[in-house]
Amino acid sequence: MFAATFPGQGSQSIGMLSGLSKACGEVRGTFDEASHALGYDLWKLVQEGPERRLNSTEQTQPAMLAAGVAAWRCWAARGGPRPGVAAGHSLGEYSALAAFGALDFVDAVRAVSARGRFMQEAVPRGEGGIAAIIGLDDDTVAGLCAGVRKEAGLGHVSAVNFNAPGQVAVAGASRAIDRVIEVAREAGARRAIRLPMSVPVHCPLMAPATGRLEATLAAVHIGPPTVPVLHNVDVTSHSNGGSIRSALSRQLASPVRWRHTVIAMRERGAATMVEFGPGRVLTGLARRIDRGIAALAVHDAKSLGVALETVAKQADG
Repeated sequence: MFAATFPGQGSQSIGMLSGLSKACGEVRGTFDEASHALGYDLWKLVQEGPERRLNSTEQTQPAMLAAGVAAWRCWAARGGPRPGVAAGHSLGEYSALAAFGALDFVDAVRAVSARGRFMQEAVPRGEGGIAAIIGLDDDTVAGLCAGVRKEAGLGHVSAVNFNAPGQVAVAGASRAIDRVIEVAREAGARRAIRLPMSVPVHCPLMAPATGRLEATLAAVHIGPPTVPVLHNVDVTSHSNGGSIRSALSRQLASPVRWRHTVIAMRERGAATMVEFGPGRVLTGLARRIDRGIAALAVHDAKSLGVALETVAKQADG
């Protein structure tokens, strides 16, 4: 049995899926659907830029959603089997829900575009940020954040992405982020660097966006997914619209428990993880979390073929 995973914001790049689009008509078809829903040419933006606009949260999120669903559709159109379980990292959770029928794709595109706008408007540009802390354990990073929160005038900061052993992201007010980077280096972190994202997602500063997202999702039909989707906020699958809406709303201001999610997929029997969408971020994290897992990425024609062949062999064996 294999698990399907979908990457989130940060894996986007100009030209992504260009090779896959030449082999799979499903790519352009998926982006055309998204473009119609958004009122602008999403494929042109993804292929030509400008990079500044692609990296704007309101555009990044539908672009990454479309990319993940497009890669999944290519897999399904070529006879690829359904996974036993699925998950997505942050925004990727919407990709998983759209791929497996809980969310209509067009509804999902519009919802994540609004989500990106709500996120950006929750904290003025330049006043928030995210940093990656490499080489310290989860509890140490959480403790450093707690100490910084006690320092006067710096604002909120907290651990928000538990991605893999020794790899934690923190988010919060800009000055607090700078201070966490400083104390993390003093504590022996191998790396402590800001990430190119101004929105401090998955921390309490997103509370204003959460209420707006709840209202948006209330108008969207959500049904049970055809494959269990583990949610970031509680590492649990939900089978009714109300529970899924709640998990998606809470996710915005709550940590992403990705390390725990990969472990849970393994415990459900997933020997292989296939990442659908650009980049190989989740593939790399999976190998750091559990060296016994076979981690593959589908982002071009060659990788699609390799993943299809590998999963088929495992099923036969």
